[in-house]
Amino acid sequence: MILAVLLQAGEGWSHGYELARLAGVKSGTLYPLLIRLEGQGYLEAEWQHPQEGGRPPRHAYRLTLSGVQLARANPPAQPAAAALPRQEATI
Repeated sequence: MILAVLLQAGEGWSHGYELARLAGVKSGTLYPLLIRLEGQGYLEAEWQHPQEGGRPPRHAYRLTLSGVQLARANPPAQPAAAALPRQEATI
């Protein structure tokens, strides 16, 4: 799911909180994965300074070319409920 969210962001940068929310992943799972993906060359990361004063810099992430290829080759599995056919209600 993380790769799919990053792929959808295109060349734009995504912050950890946003990734966790959109992918439905807790931060304790997210950040080790981001570190590993960056170390393997699938992500690039940078510190971005906030436009508003008084806020700390945030780490932002985006896919590299090899990350885009990885994300396209490994689409997320659909939840089991989504795979079931819809049943029409009978009255």
